[in-house]
Amino acid sequence: EVQLVESGGGLVQAGGSLRLSCAASGFTFDNNAIGWFRQAPGKEREGLSCISRSGRSTYYADSVKGRFTISSDNAKKTVYLQMNSLKPEDTAVYRCAVVITCTNNYLGPYHSLGQGTQVTVST
Repeated sequence: EVQLVESGGGLVQAGGSLRLSCAASGFTFDNNAIGWFRQAPGKEREGLSCISRSGRSTYYADSVKGRFTISSDNAKKTVYLQMNSLKPEDTAVYRCAVVITCTNNYLGPYHSLGQGTQVTVST
């Protein structure tokens, strides 16, 4: 069974940083791209970033480009999202998922979303 478990969320002041982790199990981690998504109350889910199977391709939404960095540790079967210069509008539940297609310009269909971790950015 595919399982993705997020951690690392919390309350941080604007301008601060957090690092989210996505621990994977139940599938061949090296053969799959992983992506990060978020959803704030009353808003649609937003695809933020993904990293390809090889790690050579990464995608970032315009809303986080230059502030967030995705990385992968295949030995730990974990994908990270380093979030810097956080803004109040980054407040949301952050979830990771298996991504079918991830290129430098495209975050494609996905499945097996994790339960999520709450990120709250105060002013």
